[in-house]
Amino acid sequence: QVPLVESGGGLVQSGGSLKLSCAASGRSLSAYAMGWFRQAPGKEREFVGVITSGSMTTYGDFVKGRFTISRDNAKNTVYLRMDSLKPEDTAVYYCAASVWPLPTTSALYTNWGQGTQVTVSS
Repeated sequence: QVPLVESGGGLVQSGGSLKLSCAASGRSLSAYAMGWFRQAPGKEREFVGVITSGSMTTYGDFVKGRFTISRDNAKNTVYLRMDSLKPEDTAVYYCAASVWPLPTTSALYTNWGQGTQVTVSS
């Protein structure tokens, strides 16, 4: 088990930016693929993107170049930088760890953070 803690969520105006962090303690994240998901009220959990252990990234179709995932293994932290935010990006954002090389579905993740709320006002 890898305890994960997200932070950095909040309220931002449409067009603004936020940078979320996902930190782990007690165990290194370097060997894991780290994904970001989001869930809006009444909707299913949605894949945002993933960074592999080798720092390759892939994103959900809706991202369209607005989000960037990065990792700092020395700090045992993964980041989700979100630019050009839209009201429809409002959701709880979760990070998760996977032993799969390039997991794009939630079923392939075994460790989840508690989530951080992102609210984008119009």
